[in-house]
This record gives sequence, structure tokens and C-alpha cells, in this order.
Amino acid sequence: MTRTPLTYGAHIRATLALGAPLIGGHLAQFAIGLTDTIMLGWYGVEALAAVTLAATYFYVLFLMGAGFAWAVMPMVAAYETEGDQTNVRRATRMGLWLSVGFAALSMPFLWWSEPILLVLGQQPTVAADAAEYLRVAGWGVFPALVMMVLKSYLAALSRTQVVLWMTLLAALANVVVNYALIFGNWGMPELGLQGAAIASVITQSIAMVGMMIYAIVVLPEHALFQRLWRPDWEMFRKVLVLGLPIGLTLLSEVSLFAASALMMGWLGTIPLAAHGVAVQLASATFMLHMGLSNAATIRASQAFAARDREHMARGAWTVIGLSLLVALFTIAAFLLMPELLISAFLEPDDPARAEIIAIGIGLLAMAALFQLVDGAQVIALGLLRGIQDTGRPMVIAALSYWAVGIPASYILGFPMGLGGIGVWLGLVLGLACAGILLMMRFWGAGLSRLEAPARA
Repeated sequence: MTRTPLTYGAHIRATLALGAPLIGGHLAQFAIGLTDTIMLGWYGVEALAAVTLAATYFYVLFLMGAGFAWAVMPMVAAYETEGDQTNVRRATRMGLWLSVGFAALSMPFLWWSEPILLVLGQQPTVAADAAEYLRVAGWGVFPALVMMVLKSYLAALSRTQVVLWMTLLAALANVVVNYALIFGNWGMPELGLQGAAIASVITQSIAMVGMMIYAIVVLPEHALFQRLWRPDWEMFRKVLVLGLPIGLTLLSEVSLFAASALMMGWLGTIPLAAHGVAVQLASATFMLHMGLSNAATIRASQAFAARDREHMARGAWTVIGLSLLVALFTIAAFLLMPELLISAFLEPDDPARAEIIAIGIGLLAMAALFQLVDGAQVIALGLLRGIQDTGRPMVIAALSYWAVGIPASYILGFPMGLGGIGVWLGLVLGLACAGILLMMRFWGAGLSRLEAPARA
């Protein structure tokens, strides 16, 4: 089935209509971790280093489990395009099953994280503090993964506004609870790291419950939670087959940044704290590309279901162009105002402030280098997921991040003596490799999938 070709202006409007609320939702979700980082940075450098390590560890597991939620997005978008409401429900339910199951399997790794962090070479005091945080915050993996499935379900149905507002509500709640529990304000106990962990679990739960209520009240025709306990093994397998490679791809990427955090930890508490600030800033800009990538997945899924190659190609060039504009803007910000950006995370009278800023400025210069390629790889992944091509991209990601990025970070950082700058140069090389190869995959073998017979 084909349609009247849209102009590039129409593609831009359609992409932004989907992408802008998703960008806002990702930024609001990111703000939950950002709030922990900023407030714990005010609380002390040791707490900042611990939450940097703990958050990295948590997201390694979380993002691998999120693969099943990401699989729900293209499946629901394609089924909705075909008018298949039954399969919309089936795919979302089995996404919930797989996400909750993964959360249960990940809990032992979150609860007993300290010995794992010590084996990975972290300083004993930082590892102990990070483990204290994770024993509480780890329970948030259940509501966080359920929320991810519901976000994908709603976004695929073009209900992106509710995703934005629910996540904003959770981010606001996180600020309030953090302020009360980290510092002991409003008569609450001063809990420091544990206060931040409790706040994260509460806010993830608020967002999950809000989206569940919305789905029940506004979309009763899907009856998502009626007889949820009944297995649907055929659809379970489909979501598993599509979602597992996505989860492993996400694991490959996040492990690159996790490895960089571990290496920065070998350099000391202050370099690790500077790394935490730089990663937070780079992650904020990445959320813009992620929102555009989600929009690309949804629109590519619709074109895939309609077997409309021209619509797919024009939409792809549109989202690539928008991502390029975002990258150019963030490069300018990182290079022109690094000290201002880093200072927002630090207490004015912190004795380590000057040293953290000095290290952080160099790291942000490296972050500016990888803006273009980081955007390219996540946009390419979004497009490939839209056409349900996840197996080969998983291999490309693993090779790029594990065979190129991580070894390069170690060699440049330690044997070649470049320290933190060398570690981050390795990130640039890994992301560049992924960006180039994934774009080649989409424009080559990926688009050829549209020539295959339509799905039954």
C-alpha cells in the first residue's frame, strides 16, 4: 500500500509532533537521575562519586531489560496501522510479562552489588556507598520497566502528551522527596544516599501508576490488565525474539559508558565525580536524539506496515537532519560554556570544586566530539527497530562498543597515559564506529526489507 508522498515540511511537522513530547518525557525521566546527582553533589563529593557508580550499574541492568519495552513500540505501531487491536493488546501484555520477569532476575545483582564492584576494581568506600544506594534504589527496576512498556505502548499509539505529563509529574515528585530525605528538610530524617534511593523508587512508582490508570480509563478497548496472568506463548516468543537483541544492543552501549565509569574510578574519587557530571550533561543532550529516535521508530513502523519505501526514506532523512541540528547546538554549548554547565552540579564552597571543573572541561570537549556520531547511531537504531531489524544491529553494536570502544578507552587512558581524556576518546571511537556501520545497515540491507512480502 502506498500513499501520496509527503513534503519534507510535512515530515518535519509529523516527526516533531511525535518527537517533541517524547523528548520532553525523556528529559523529565533523565531529570530524576539528574536531581540525585545535583543534590548529592551538594551533599558531598563522596556521595556524588557513589551515586555516579551506582547509577551506571543500575542502568546497565535496566537498559538491558528495557529491550522488551522498546520491542513493544514498533510492534504496536505496526499493528495499529493495520487496525489489529487484538495484537496491540497481546504485544503489550507480553512486554509486561518479560519486563517484570527480567526485573526479578536482576534483583540479586542489585542487592549484592558491593562484591561485584570490588571485583571491578572500585575503591572500597565508594563501592560500599554505591551498594547501600542500590539495595534501596534497585527495587525501582520493577516500576521503571513496567513504565517503559506503557510508555512504548502509548507512544506507538501517538499518545505522547500523556507520556510527557506523567514523567514530568514524577520528576517534580523526585525533587520534592529528594529535598526532604537527602538533607532532612521539613522535619524528615537526613538520609543522604538512602534518601535519594527512596525518592527514586517513589517517583518511578508514581509514573507507573499514573500510566496504568490512563490506559485503563482512556483506552478500555485494549483491556490491558484484564486476565493479565494468562500466558500468550506465541506473542511472548515474538516480543522476546525482537526485544532480546534490542536489550543486548542497549547493554553493549551502556556497558561502554559503564566501563568508562569504572576506569575513571581507577583514577580516583575526584576524576570519577567529574566524569559523573560530564556524563550527566552528555546524557541530557542524548535524550534529544533519543526522542527523535523513538519518533523515527514509530514512523518507520507505520511505513513498514504500509510497505511505503518513499515515505520511509523521506522520513529517515528528516529525522537525521533534525538530529544533526541538535548535535551542532550541543557542540557549541559544550565548547563555549563548559565551566558554567559543570558548576551547576557543585557546591560553591566545595574544596574539590576547582579540580572537578578543570577535569570536567576536558571531558566535555571530548563529549562535543562524539555528539554527531552519538546522534547518528541512536537514530539509525530507531529506524532499524521500526523495520524490525534488530539482530544484525546487535552484532554491529557489540563489535563497535566492545571490540573498539572499550579497548580504545583502556589503551588511550592507561598504557598511553592520557588519563580521563584518553578514556573519553575511546568513547568517541566506539560511537563513531557504531554510527557509521548502523547508518550503512539501514540505507543498505535495512531498506531492502520493505521489498519482502507483507506480514500475515
